[in-house]
Amino acid sequence: MDLKYPDEAQKFAEEVREFARAELPAAIKDKVIRHAKMSPDAQIYWQRKLCERGWACPGWPKQYGGPGFTPLQRHVFDNVMSEEGAPPAVPFGESMIAPVLFHVGSEAQKKELLPRIRTLEYWFCQGFSEPGAGSDLASLKTRAVRDGDEWVINGQKTWTSYAQFANMMFCLVRTDPDAKQQEGISMMVFPMSLPGITVRPIITMDGGHSVNETFFDNVRVPASSLIGEVNKGWTYAKLLLGHERTSIARIGQSKRELRMLKTLAADQGTGGASLLDKPAFRTKVAELEMELLALEITALRVLAQEGSPGVEANLLKIKGSEIQQTLTELLIDAVGPYALPFDPNRGVGLGNMDYIGPDEAAALGPTYLSTRVVTIYGGSNEIQRNIIAKSLGL
Repeated sequence: MDLKYPDEAQKFAEEVREFARAELPAAIKDKVIRHAKMSPDAQIYWQRKLCERGWACPGWPKQYGGPGFTPLQRHVFDNVMSEEGAPPAVPFGESMIAPVLFHVGSEAQKKELLPRIRTLEYWFCQGFSEPGAGSDLASLKTRAVRDGDEWVINGQKTWTSYAQFANMMFCLVRTDPDAKQQEGISMMVFPMSLPGITVRPIITMDGGHSVNETFFDNVRVPASSLIGEVNKGWTYAKLLLGHERTSIARIGQSKRELRMLKTLAADQGTGGASLLDKPAFRTKVAELEMELLALEITALRVLAQEGSPGVEANLLKIKGSEIQQTLTELLIDAVGPYALPFDPNRGVGLGNMDYIGPDEAAALGPTYLSTRVVTIYGGSNEIQRNIIAKSLGL
């Protein structure tokens, strides 16, 4: 089955592809394709190129500085940019806190935050998970106590993605310890430069530094840092997580990786036959491609709906993350022993090992390891299944 866009959408896809090929520096594209470390400067450079073209924040309405794409345009844009190797957007500001601000942010917050999120002048991180409060996020213990015109925050967050780059955080804090778990939580936004905030790196098993521990020691934030109403943070978090789970599907990225898989498998083989010619491997690739196509069709249905993503976002998160993991497994299979050399220092930009085999093979081991987490973050897939079951009355 071949999923074809209408003529107008196909024309837009060609326009996006032409822009990416003309404006995306080869060095940045090469890093994306080869799963290499992306610097904040490169990320900001590309974001501002998109701002110049009027295509930054493709999910935003025009009134807030976005391009006002239709759902199909948004899907086409994301797909083509991923296929062309453009850096994925930093999601925390653009795709997560921004939709919350659209709905419940004050006019002052919208005026201050949204333009700077758009240009990545404000690089956000997410202060949600804590030790003992990951998938069970409602049990978080970080406290915020009102003191005059300020809130005083004490506690700890963990797995804070890219906090080492971020200059802003949106954070869930407990503001009513006597209320039921979900009912005593508020959401706040504040600078990472405030006194009392400490960030410590967590180096993961792929050798990379993408997550951190964040500590709050009597951190004073102004009362204007509160998003929406006091003790309504859980409601806002559900809205935010719906957008996060939809974006975790990463369909365009998976389509690009699928093409890489086919290319590598066609180049590997024994006895004059490529790996892609072998029925057992070819069947795995075909099954994965069908699942990816079904996921894309489901995503298009979700995008066509008005309002915030519903339980379909949970489904997209489950299947999209599973497809990403299967792709990394098949890529490892495709290059065989060439994927075995693994220098964990590569993940922090210090690798000096010489590699053999295809150039793409060097990063496949670390990428396989780092992709194990996609079925956990954004709410583990087990939790997603529970949410779906509950929506069905099971």
